[in-house]
Amino acid sequence: MRLKLVPQQTSFDFFGKWKLWLGISALLIVIGFASFIIQGLNYGIDFRGGTTIRTESTQAVDIGAYRAALEPAGLGDISITEVFDPTFGPEQNVAMVRIEAQEGDEAVTPATIQAVENALRTVDPDMKFPSVESVGPKVSGELIQTAAIAVILAIAAVLIYIWLRFEWQFALGAVAALVHDVVLTLGIFSELQIKFDLAIIAALLTIVGYSINDTVVVFDRVRENLRKYKTKDLSEVLNLSINETLSRTMMTSVTTLLALIALFILGGDVIRGFVFAMIWGIIVGTYSSIFVASTILLWLGVKRDWSKKAVTTGGRYDHVERQAEKDAAKDAEREDT
Repeated sequence: MRLKLVPQQTSFDFFGKWKLWLGISALLIVIGFASFIIQGLNYGIDFRGGTTIRTESTQAVDIGAYRAALEPAGLGDISITEVFDPTFGPEQNVAMVRIEAQEGDEAVTPATIQAVENALRTVDPDMKFPSVESVGPKVSGELIQTAAIAVILAIAAVLIYIWLRFEWQFALGAVAALVHDVVLTLGIFSELQIKFDLAIIAALLTIVGYSINDTVVVFDRVRENLRKYKTKDLSEVLNLSINETLSRTMMTSVTTLLALIALFILGGDVIRGFVFAMIWGIIVGTYSSIFVASTILLWLGVKRDWSKKAVTTGGRYDHVERQAEKDAAKDAEREDT
């Protein structure tokens, strides 16, 4: 017995309210841009430069006491946040102390780090420091530029690939969906002020790959159905194609989300930002593959016949559409995988 999240045959009308779906996407993008402009991203140590010290204590974290102990050092803006994790034991109280890079220095000096640790031990003599991470401001600036270039090049490569495999209308629809996913992911990180570091860039590139895979599956079926149903309206063909691939799309997305949710709950705070980005990306990527990419394709229109030109055989015309008919017959017999 096979598990089915949706029936094998569905007949949902995905384009009956296409203006509503695009309106929702546009609203979310505007909110994300506004948040990005007003408060920006909460850059991690990778992008801001400085030192992050992870503390572990048997006593409850008292941010006020930590800050008072560090104030005499005159280190400028110091960020102290308590780390919550369901995997921590009752006597495992963890905090992250972020110290900005000092002007003129590539990184916080070892002497300064030792002074910070000594000051924090006045709060709890048994405090431990499991990890210390340092990044210079020059390096962090280069990382921001390199990360932006990586995302842009990934989207450009997808544009070229889809253009060569399908048609330019398909390529623009796919890239619109990718830009939609990346912008909404950046927007949610800005809105919630979740730490944005190199792991999130890796998540963005993974989201691009996942989203384009989902989109290509739908577009492949669209192209097959355009050959098969030459007289149907484009909106009907798109609706039919999405319904035919809906079972596969939902099964892939839900099973991926189950693994990610388990990692989010049990994986610890170190990878929580990455996993959150992936969860959000799977949701918006599935949405954009159905509503954004296909709606852009509907708006642009598309070529309806990929068959070759007519040729003469034995004194009569053979339009060489038999291969297309064979493909259509195979498609009718093939189940979604």
